[in-house]
Amino acid sequence: MKTLVILVFCSLAVICLTSDASTGSQPSSDNPAQEGLFVEKDQASTVVRQKRAAGELSLTQLERYLASTMDRLTFDKDNRDRIQAVENSFGPTGRPLSKPGRILMGEGHLMKQGRRKPQPKAFFLFSDVLVYGTIILNGRWNKKQKIIPLEDIQLEDMEDGAVFKNQWLIRTPRKSFFVAAPSQEEKRAWMKHIEECRSNLLQEGSRQPGSTFAVCWIPDRAAYKCMRCLHKFSATNRRHHCRKCGFLVCNSCSKDRAVIEHIHPTKCLRVCKLCNESIKEKAQEILGQSGGRTEKTSSEEDNFAASSDEEEAEKVTQSHIPSRWLDSKSGTWGQTHTYVNLQP
Repeated sequence: MKTLVILVFCSLAVICLTSDASTGSQPSSDNPAQEGLFVEKDQASTVVRQKRAAGELSLTQLERYLASTMDRLTFDKDNRDRIQAVENSFGPTGRPLSKPGRILMGEGHLMKQGRRKPQPKAFFLFSDVLVYGTIILNGRWNKKQKIIPLEDIQLEDMEDGAVFKNQWLIRTPRKSFFVAAPSQEEKRAWMKHIEECRSNLLQEGSRQPGSTFAVCWIPDRAAYKCMRCLHKFSATNRRHHCRKCGFLVCNSCSKDRAVIEHIHPTKCLRVCKLCNESIKEKAQEILGQSGGRTEKTSSEEDNFAASSDEEEAEKVTQSHIPSRWLDSKSGTWGQTHTYVNLQP
């Protein structure tokens, strides 16, 4: 009975494909995504007709080919819809996320260590970038979108702190920060998936891994004195961060500004006196070696995540939502810890 059903299905499929070819008809739609799906189906139909006419496909092979093609088309459409939903969640202020070949691999909520205190953030792992933002409206909407190319990321496992559990360090050229998952299982899943996506991306050969990374800022509560002059912080003697070493320093010890190219190729950033002297000495050495010529190189990540001077202390009430990943067996979404990078 099963064999009969398969034969009938394949026969109907061939008849439909032949009919489409003879009439030249194609479904019409006002939705560009649906029109794109119709075009892909028509292209697949053409390939099947050619192979069938040449006698290269048996009915069993035709069945498998059609099933594989439809699975691919369905996955592509679902993936586009998921990426569009993430893009829409950031509203008009977010950058476009849809890109040919990009796959949304996983999403979830992690705690990100800010300069004042940890804050919940929405994280989205794509096949080529990591995106995160501030959660608003119980996770339905996000803002302050940050996008980091995976080749620029370096992960470092960290032991549990007194308050921050299940944490690890994300290093990037422009900003490095601690994040924490609700459980060890989710921590391992996030680290594994980021590393594997990054490895797959670098194996393509078109991108180079980052080599210089920003330091992680010391949290405000970690020091009550300037880490350079040792004067106590107060309402008038405020805390500031040196962008070069990440130390907490007072205004008197951080009046200097300097360009730190891996953070921003042109912007002058706050640095402490000690780091400013170090930067000047290095600049003189480079100037002497180049014979007076200096060159500025633009950073690819300059179009991505910007390093903010201050982070807002925002109160977000939410319940924990487990991270979701692309299932390796079905190509669908679920609360699993495996994913598949489907090849075209």
